[in-house]
Amino acid sequence: MTSFLRFRHLPARLLLGAALLGLAPSCSLDIPNPNAATEQSTLSSRDGVLAFSVGLRQTYATQVIEPLLLATGTTSREVKGITTFINVTELEQGGTQLSPNNANLTALFGRPYRIVSAADQLLGAAPATLATDAATLSGVLAHAYLFKAAALLAVAQGFEQAPVSAAENAAFVPRTQVLAEAVRLLDLAAQTLTANAPSAEFNTRVLGPEFDLPNTVQAYRARANLMAGNYAAALAAANLVDLTKTSVFVYTGAAPNPIFTQSVLAGNFKPRDQFGLPADLVEAQDARLSFYLQGPAVTRSDNGSTSTLRELAGFFTSQVSPIPAYLPDEMRLIRAEANLRAVTPDLAAALLDINAVRTQTAGDPLGVNAALPPYAGPETVAALLQEVYKQRSAELFLSGLHLDDSRRFGRPAPAPNQPISQTERSRNFYPYPQQERINNPNVPADPAI
Repeated sequence: MTSFLRFRHLPARLLLGAALLGLAPSCSLDIPNPNAATEQSTLSSRDGVLAFSVGLRQTYATQVIEPLLLATGTTSREVKGITTFINVTELEQGGTQLSPNNANLTALFGRPYRIVSAADQLLGAAPATLATDAATLSGVLAHAYLFKAAALLAVAQGFEQAPVSAAENAAFVPRTQVLAEAVRLLDLAAQTLTANAPSAEFNTRVLGPEFDLPNTVQAYRARANLMAGNYAAALAAANLVDLTKTSVFVYTGAAPNPIFTQSVLAGNFKPRDQFGLPADLVEAQDARLSFYLQGPAVTRSDNGSTSTLRELAGFFTSQVSPIPAYLPDEMRLIRAEANLRAVTPDLAAALLDINAVRTQTAGDPLGVNAALPPYAGPETVAALLQEVYKQRSAELFLSGLHLDDSRRFGRPAPAPNQPISQTERSRNFYPYPQQERINNPNVPADPAI
């Protein structure tokens, strides 16, 4: 796979091509389209701005989601890399075996900045192009703010420092500042939608019936604030999400589900049995086990370790399986965690949301129902936080959130001179891609592990 960082600035003509032609997963988006409009004419026309907006979301769905879910999912033990390709082997072994030249890490770092660059192009051009249509402009801007923020959150899942822009030689800032910028962008998205509801044209031509922009913005505000430790803001945003609605990324034969492609068709990754969790964090009767995993549990040795593996189900069963932008019960679990981590913890409110997730047997709009009895353990902050982690690990399996959860909840972590096999994740943060280090003198020293 070639470096993604050399193509950080994605020309508008390529994103338009993605919207009009479908974007198949590949190692590079730097493919000239002789039939596409020029960048200037694309973003100076109404049709071009709307098509570019479609391409922005499709590029995120096909290019960013793949490394976000599979790279971090391997590191946090949700899936196992089973082929002998060097990038898969390194990712599976983790620790100091993970090279800065690893293509999966390069993808996780570089692809989101294509989204950042493309969103900036939209944010710069759309106000002039759509100057007489406040409702359509509102949708375009909020949509671009959302995906620029989502791209930064993807980088923050894996790296302890990162730029907040796609500029050449951009400065690296601590992860806390990256999260703060994502929160700021999502706040702007919410404010933009409040000021002017998107037009019917935008909703039809850009979003379609599957993607719910207002609820997704609030869900990502809740997610970003939780990651940033802004618990009151996370709780407030989660309360604004309509839990009866869904919002999904749609795939086609030309732009297929990237997790199905990599795990089933390419056979590079398989899910670990019982979500890869320690035995004390799994209940055998949890219906989400059969929702996300299928087939018999098979014990096999790959890449230096022996593991019990299953086959993927859930949102990854075909090339056209939609992947949720968020799950409704993520909001309940954000509320529970925020209430537990508050200055004055609200254990009763947290337990109410925990049990709403545990006891649901039907009615979840995405079909993810735990069907468990109510929580019966100690009603302390520590015990309930562990229960939140347990429920997040099952409910949000392979959603790109587990590595950050593992750090945030203080799960067993790798340390120098400690066998990686004894930890619940194989890295704390990733080394920075070598290609970025060559091109940008501001890249900091790699984390130890």
